[in-house]
Amino acid sequence: MKTPAIIVATALLSQAAFADGHEDRTGWPESFTVATASQGGTYFAYGSGWANLVAEELGISGGGEVTGGPGQNMALVHTGDAQFGMTTMGPAAEAIAGESPIAPGLQMTNSCAMFPMYQTPFSVTTLASSGITAIAEIPEGARIGFGPAGSTSDTYFPRMMDTLGVNYERRNGSWSDLGGQLQDGLLDVIAFAAGVPVPAVSQLEVQTDVNIIEFTAEEQATIMEAFPVAAYAIAESTYSTLQADARSVSMWNFAIANCDLPNSFVKAVVDIIMSDNERMMNIHKAARTTVPENWDKNGGVIAWHPGAAEWFIENAGADIPADQIHSK
Repeated sequence: MKTPAIIVATALLSQAAFADGHEDRTGWPESFTVATASQGGTYFAYGSGWANLVAEELGISGGGEVTGGPGQNMALVHTGDAQFGMTTMGPAAEAIAGESPIAPGLQMTNSCAMFPMYQTPFSVTTLASSGITAIAEIPEGARIGFGPAGSTSDTYFPRMMDTLGVNYERRNGSWSDLGGQLQDGLLDVIAFAAGVPVPAVSQLEVQTDVNIIEFTAEEQATIMEAFPVAAYAIAESTYSTLQADARSVSMWNFAIANCDLPNSFVKAVVDIIMSDNERMMNIHKAARTTVPENWDKNGGVIAWHPGAAEWFIENAGADIPADQIHSK
């Protein structure tokens, strides 16, 4: 067991080594912003957490910013209004193709991939008192909260519900607000697309009895055929309400950086996030998949920032083709 003196010495040596490795700060910004999403959702907790971690490690002012989510984040990072952000693969592909509802026709190619985050499961939550235990049981005209307007959930979950034949009244708002509305009887269902555990769902579990509704095998197959998602199981241990793993579908999330940021700066940020998963897990449990070997989950959707690509090639043996790395 290390003594306190050895632990302190080790920490000081680690800090010194890190500082020595990033002495060249040419062109680095004096501060930075990470575009996240609404409060009460995973993006805000996760993004604000890693922003604070990076700010502390690099000695630069930085923090998370509340936004409308992945689609808006692509736009904010593309224009440089935010240095960093987080996005989901579906909205990212639409934004790069110029098909984002945020700015139709604008190809947001100045947002670059930085590091893999986690999968976003699509899940449905109701109050237990509603009696709804399956998607097929959602009543005609149900008031469904789909999250912030333009978010991944708001972009894809209504289409999924349409595909499954659900008739609903669409509502938007922050996850925390929608959780309160569900509890107050102003909503019948919340359709979440967020990393798990979703803070708003965890809060609801503490305050009332809820049903977390899974897709049937047939519903899962139908959704996978129609949308850019993969099979996923929400682990039983995620929520106290679950009695078994819950069948779902998911999209991968990636952190993004403005492509014009200095390579050394982005590489330093990636080094902090990727080198100590335990610290990231302390920020949010969804970070268990924020690990170097998941670099390939980008799938060529978003061009890599050269600084990030350099880190993954050197430290994760990543085989990133040159044509998938942003050229300045």
